[in-house]
Amino acid sequence: MLDNPIWSALVTRQARFALGGGRVKRYPADIAPFIAAAATELGVDAGAEMLDLAMPGERLYMIGVELSLPAGLEVERRSLVSQMVCERRVGTVSEGEDCAVLGPDDVPDMLELTALVFPGYFRPRTIELGTYVGVRRDGRLIAMAGQRMGLLSHREISGICTHPDHRGQGYARRLVTWLVDATFREGLVPFLHVDGENNGARAAYEKLGFVARCDLPLLCIRRSGMAPVVGA
Repeated sequence: MLDNPIWSALVTRQARFALGGGRVKRYPADIAPFIAAAATELGVDAGAEMLDLAMPGERLYMIGVELSLPAGLEVERRSLVSQMVCERRVGTVSEGEDCAVLGPDDVPDMLELTALVFPGYFRPRTIELGTYVGVRRDGRLIAMAGQRMGLLSHREISGICTHPDHRGQGYARRLVTWLVDATFREGLVPFLHVDGENNGARAAYEKLGFVARCDLPLLCIRRSGMAPVVGA
């Protein structure tokens, strides 16, 4: 299940968002740039399905599955992500203690913050995937985190970012602590993905109760053609 997390989410808890058939599925472009295959080998029909699901010029990401792609799709970048699972709570944070639930009215500010810190992953409807929380200072959103992939027994914590002018003040730690506690209260196990070379982030998450489960391949793939414009 966790070895192919995008697929696992799209056939279980988040099946209502899934586009595609029985062998290839993806999230809508305005929700998340993720696509997944059920297996490591694509037949001719499945390869055509993957090609049809990608818009011309679109970049999509796959986690956990390496495969040969059909003509018209190319791997632009390969890297590793460390998948970490939280085994225990390390505390609780009450809403209002630098931690407020974000809603649809906050989306423009969330898009602005994520575009600054890690562009491309957060989309106008990503907030529909789970609960997102954030910190504001003088009305400005300066930190956020949320729940993204939803599997049958696990819930991914993602979108963890802090404005560069406000780092080092513990905002991300408090937001992740809030989400870990909320996820456990749902009866689910929190997990996350972090760049395999970001040792500092891995160490920070270990202090919050996460342990490394495995390293998974992350593929950035692109369909040939002109890139579409995704809603802002």
